[in-house]
Amino acid sequence: MFDFILYPVSAILWFWHKIFGFVLGPDNGFAWALSVFFLVFSLRTVLLKPAISQMRAGRKMQKFAPQIQKLREKHKNDRQRMAQEMQKLQSEHGVNPLGGCLPALLQIPVFLSLFHVLREFQPGRQSNYIFDAEGVRSFVEADVFGAKLSNWITQSDHDLALFGTDRPSMIMVGVPLMIIASVATFFSMRISMKRQTEAAMANPQTAMMSKLMLYIAPVGALVSGPFLPIAVLLYWMANNFWTLGQAHFLTNKIDREEAKAKEKELAAKQSVPRPKPGAKPTAKQADEAAKESGDTAEPATTNGEAKPAAANKTNGQRAGGRPGGGKKQQQKNRPGKQAASSKRSQKKRR
Repeated sequence: MFDFILYPVSAILWFWHKIFGFVLGPDNGFAWALSVFFLVFSLRTVLLKPAISQMRAGRKMQKFAPQIQKLREKHKNDRQRMAQEMQKLQSEHGVNPLGGCLPALLQIPVFLSLFHVLREFQPGRQSNYIFDAEGVRSFVEADVFGAKLSNWITQSDHDLALFGTDRPSMIMVGVPLMIIASVATFFSMRISMKRQTEAAMANPQTAMMSKLMLYIAPVGALVSGPFLPIAVLLYWMANNFWTLGQAHFLTNKIDREEAKAKEKELAAKQSVPRPKPGAKPTAKQADEAAKESGDTAEPATTNGEAKPAAANKTNGQRAGGRPGGGKKQQQKNRPGKQAASSKRSQKKRR
């Protein structure tokens, strides 16, 4: 039923084993371990483009963070209404807060397929999907410090002896791999949470699930580790190390892209020609100057010409309609004061 996934996964594993088996020997356990590692790297390389697109979309989503804050303040007492408004805002901007889960969801069938392929490596089998009898025998006999790659810690002593190993050897290799995989899972989940945008974390359900997964996933690695083949633990560990490196690489890449975009925008503004000292600015230059100063109350042009700097003054009057002469000038021109002063001068003469 799932052969369309099982055959490609086994083919990638077979390809890398041919390369590392040629260098280290076909029955060498480290050749098989490296084959598992590069199986992970091959699959994650295919998923690299969706991961970059998701991170770019997340950065764009940060632009409407002020709107998110307004929704929080407006609906702080109604979480259900706030969640609805958040979803509406995200749909308007074409943003999916769960888009970051896509690469992880695509890895689930691959993980299950690898688990199934590894469990089919049994002594005496003539084939295992793309592997022939010789490939099955090579994998069954390969070991890493005495631990067989297709076995797990909780297997019965009879099954472990059938593969030529024992429980102490499985514990000695399996437990360190479980701990490393758990720690790597924690840090990869932590980085994933930091990369989530404010719009995604503003959704109460998304925020709660992210916090739970931060601790559930590492604990899951420890709990499920004894029931997983050593090769699957290697896959898990390699996958989380790739996630850590990818997060660092993509973050620096997106930061450089944003820095270049800002430099281009600044260079475009600086390339706009400015009027010479004493020269009358053109309509286009006046409009751009008004935009930079944030003055949008009144257009900077009238009938295609730039307004002069003293456009607010008319006939020697100041803004507000007051005469340009000021208060003293107004007092001198009042007729009542002139009449009173003439009367006083007449009395003095008498």
